[in-house]
Amino acid sequence: MSTADAEGIGNVLRPGALPSATAVVPVLLPTPLSNHAAAKRPHQRWRLAEPHPEAAAELANVARLPLVLAELLIARGITGASEAFAFLNPDIAHLHDPMLMLGMAAAVERLERAIAGQEPVLLYGDYDVDGTTAVVLLKTAIEMLGGTVRFHVPHRLREGYGLQSSVLEQAFGEGVRLVITVDTGMRAFAEAETAQRLGLDLIITDHHLLEASDAVPHALAILNPNQPRCSYPEKSLCGAAIALKLAQALLEHCDPARRDPARTRAKTLPSFLKMGAIATIADAVPLRGENRVIAALGLRELRNPAGAGLRALFAAAALDPAAKPITGFDVAFRLAPRINAAGRMDVASDVIELFSTRDPARAAELAAKLERLNRERRDTEAAALNSIQARLAGDLELASDRLLVIDGDGWHRGVIGILASRVVERTAKPSIVVSIEDGVAHGSGRSVDGFQLLNAVESCADLFTRFGGHAFAIGFAMPAENLPFLKQRLRAYAGQHLAAREPEHVLNIHAELPLDRITPVLAGWLRKLEPLGHSNLEPIFMARRARLVAAPRIMKERHIRLELAQDSLPAAIPGQSVPASAAPIRAVGWDLAGRAAALRLALGSLIDVAYRIRENDHPQYGGLEVEIAGMRLPKQEDKSSEAHD
Repeated sequence: MSTADAEGIGNVLRPGALPSATAVVPVLLPTPLSNHAAAKRPHQRWRLAEPHPEAAAELANVARLPLVLAELLIARGITGASEAFAFLNPDIAHLHDPMLMLGMAAAVERLERAIAGQEPVLLYGDYDVDGTTAVVLLKTAIEMLGGTVRFHVPHRLREGYGLQSSVLEQAFGEGVRLVITVDTGMRAFAEAETAQRLGLDLIITDHHLLEASDAVPHALAILNPNQPRCSYPEKSLCGAAIALKLAQALLEHCDPARRDPARTRAKTLPSFLKMGAIATIADAVPLRGENRVIAALGLRELRNPAGAGLRALFAAAALDPAAKPITGFDVAFRLAPRINAAGRMDVASDVIELFSTRDPARAAELAAKLERLNRERRDTEAAALNSIQARLAGDLELASDRLLVIDGDGWHRGVIGILASRVVERTAKPSIVVSIEDGVAHGSGRSVDGFQLLNAVESCADLFTRFGGHAFAIGFAMPAENLPFLKQRLRAYAGQHLAAREPEHVLNIHAELPLDRITPVLAGWLRKLEPLGHSNLEPIFMARRARLVAAPRIMKERHIRLELAQDSLPAAIPGQSVPASAAPIRAVGWDLAGRAAALRLALGSLIDVAYRIRENDHPQYGGLEVEIAGMRLPKQEDKSSEAHD
């Protein structure tokens, strides 16, 4: 679901009553209304993870875990009891020593000198959540130790990404002699030369990946666990987490006469984990290892937001940590979009001021501005997405392309990456969205598993003024007059490389779990997998032969609510409502009314269902329920192992 959908849809409808054993009366569902009903949803293929029955049984026995949780841990490569305990119980002692990172000793020593000599330090950030929170982390640590900090976050549209020589020259003229980049800098070769020419000491903190053969910019120190010869154990830290490690090292080692490293780790560091958790979750880095520790402990600290900025942001997002603990979902879908809105739609430095101010009134003002910008972002995104959907519905030639390139005049460049992701979600095709403004075409693209979008773009390199990215996400700028040639070449490239592939969404199912195995105790155990995200996905389970014990109910013409119970009988008795083998459980399916109509679901129908376990906290309708990820007829009724939406 999109952020807007997640914030706008409730699931508190009253469940239907249990039926008696009466004749089945088919209740056909209306096809959900849509402005673009002609658009066909992509094929959905179910892929069930290979089970590990023996290993899971052994881990469940020695670690005293539910069998299905042991199976999920085995799939994550966790095979021993002590390893499982550490994964399920993150602790601050699991954080690595920051001094293990190559360049850390030199960076700390130079920062100590700057603080002692009252030198102004320039922090140069990025305009997304990762970059702005990284600035906040280092700014807070340096100022706690008595240092003086300035910061610069580039404007997305006017300056673009990365270090700028003009900013370095201005800073030097204002007396700055130490510059620290956060979440940027690994490609700033020319800017590093500028710093060296001026006599600026440059410390680069960045997480972007490097090839072993890649050169690195000239700098006093580079903090990046992915650089050659760095033996730091955690390689997948986000930019703010690297800033967090520098802050940790600084706090633990600066002026040992006044600071006790053990006390710093126990008393001071936890408050820094709040920003670290927000960035780690928002930047979608793997939530394993040290990242998991940062995210889990930071979420715990967010239950008590001491700063005026966090409290104001929580209020703007309608979050009350005193009533309900902040979750990874809250960070990803409620907090991060509001923080990102500043850089997408206006000036990202507002975020740094928000998290730095101690004035509740000013914090409320800034949080209200972020809320307004986020609404503008959603409105802008929705308008452009409606235009894209209309074009796909009305242009059969465009809709049939295997790689979509869709352009529009004046679409806000801050949202075209989001739009590309939305198009991929709806079409299961690699997609590029292009905004044309003042004769320049700015594009952002997202791909699907198995297709290297960057390779496709590189085949058209001569058309761009600049481009970059990685396998699944790209960006570029080019003269608008070159756009027809880009479309022509990419259509030919896709014809070669995607000709044998039908668009499809793959639904990865992590384990089989009959509905009658869902209990409050199991739900409590599964919560210990949180925070969920990249490389620690929310489990999707499959139950075979679930029976509808009430007629399907439609919500807002698009969604469905079902009452399901696990059925143990080999087949339904024609014309009868057969009792199921367990008590029913509520199920909700977002955007699945059309699928339910296609399957002709009715009271007594049998389906295989892929689902996520949910806990509804509504005071009247609360309790365990499932969120449907996919439905199909049982295999003996539908020989296909796949489902179509």
